[in-house]
Amino acid sequence: MRIKPFQGLVPHSSKTESVASVPYDVVNTEEARKLASGNSDSLLNVSRAEINFDDGYNAYSDNVYEKAKDNFNKLIESNVLVREEEPCVYIYRQIMNEHVQTGLVAVSHVDDYNENIIRKHEKTRPVKEDDRTKLASTLRAHLGPVFLTYRNEEKINQEITNHVNSNSPNVDFVADDGVQHTCWKVSGGGRFPELFNSVKLAYVADGHHRSASAARVSTEYRNLNDFNSGEEDYNWFLTVFFPDSQLKVLPYNRVVNDLNGLSNEEFMIEVEKLASVSVSDNIPPSTPGLTKMFISGCWYELRWNDKFEDPVSCLDVSILQELLLGPVLGIDDPRTNSRINFIGGIRGNEELERLVSNGNYAVAFSMHPVGVSQLMDIADSGKIMPPKSTWFEPKLRSGLFIHTF
Repeated sequence: MRIKPFQGLVPHSSKTESVASVPYDVVNTEEARKLASGNSDSLLNVSRAEINFDDGYNAYSDNVYEKAKDNFNKLIESNVLVREEEPCVYIYRQIMNEHVQTGLVAVSHVDDYNENIIRKHEKTRPVKEDDRTKLASTLRAHLGPVFLTYRNEEKINQEITNHVNSNSPNVDFVADDGVQHTCWKVSGGGRFPELFNSVKLAYVADGHHRSASAARVSTEYRNLNDFNSGEEDYNWFLTVFFPDSQLKVLPYNRVVNDLNGLSNEEFMIEVEKLASVSVSDNIPPSTPGLTKMFISGCWYELRWNDKFEDPVSCLDVSILQELLLGPVLGIDDPRTNSRINFIGGIRGNEELERLVSNGNYAVAFSMHPVGVSQLMDIADSGKIMPPKSTWFEPKLRSGLFIHTF
């Protein structure tokens, strides 16, 4: 695995908390606008620049990307974002309640992504990949790191522990959601590039659109450079590595706008052909093979009649798609169909109840989470999960480190 230190942009020490923002894709426009309200330093003004326009403005218009560039340049010109004096990697620790995960931030080579050394388990949604590609190309920067995992390497863990125990952090704050973010800078990269040579494979846990867009931007700039060496900054992208033993995976739930022309009664008849259905509570499914559904003010437990052995087909998100979402509700391709939306498990089943009860959606499905070992096995076999199969917590903050090219 090729990693190296980078001489990136970081918030001025007095601006860290005002710059750091949630990832662009965990909030909608309204939520992003509220989070950034009154805070011109927030990176959401760059990563979600449509919040600077009126409600309903096309988030993918050229004006939005130009506004993002303008806001980004203002952060640099006003020294809200400052350039590191030398290339660095960073140790990044997050604490959410009792859960602790500690990873390494560095840049990774796009060839490792293109050659499947960094492995994928999901397809991307074209409109989102196009959006992140255009934004990165316009800014010539990667704003948020791709969240990678790898099979636990004790030597790397020990090197991280040694550095943490003998150095003070450069960044340490608790965000509004209660998650603690602590970072230690390792000037020059220390031994980490050498140690990561022993990591044979890494896996995209979160950030399929960011990694795909980084590869596309690299190709774009390579095609403009007849003397491309492979070491130019555009050939590297921002990543953070966490060992698999430390990850916390939550479900990625589904909500659907309508019942594809069926009445509630007709829909329930179709569901009962596919599964054993019983009235239930709003507690998320505790075991694989179990899905919960909320419709017309009531929770139901679904136990599917069909059994699947294939490592992808047996996933609960796959079963739901193959048996119900596609054939009954007409969600042929969840990557492109606008009638389906995906809700991170961190929001709880109460959020699913709210979305259906207020009339925004007709039905919601609460899923059992996919395991990290399942993710790796599927990626190793060259197979692909349905989109939005996994939700990792805690989320990385964007803006703590920015890679430019």
